[in-house]
Amino acid sequence: MYVGTLSFDLLLGDVRSLKEKRSVVRPIVAELHRKFAVSVAEVGDQDLYRRAQIGLAMVSGDAGHLTEVLDRCERLVAARPEVELLAVRRRFHGGDDE
Repeated sequence: MYVGTLSFDLLLGDVRSLKEKRSVVRPIVAELHRKFAVSVAEVGDQDLYRRAQIGLAMVSGDAGHLTEVLDRCERLVAARPEVELLAVRRRFHGGDDE
């Protein structure tokens, strides 16, 4: 079993309120979940309206498949014009981990 996680640190574009922030972050979270069947949520910076942290996790029996899906998720977020991807942290746990 392999577990992979991604943590995205985002700078939001022309956002002036928490309500506008939700209208940018929610579609990203929903699209990641729908397209890739991953667990995803906004996990940090909820009180800042121009910053967002999104966490994503996936479990797979195949390390290659897991890497491919995480790469596609990262490309999807990076391609969104309404956000700037400041940082991505990737963690990968394999069957040999204790």
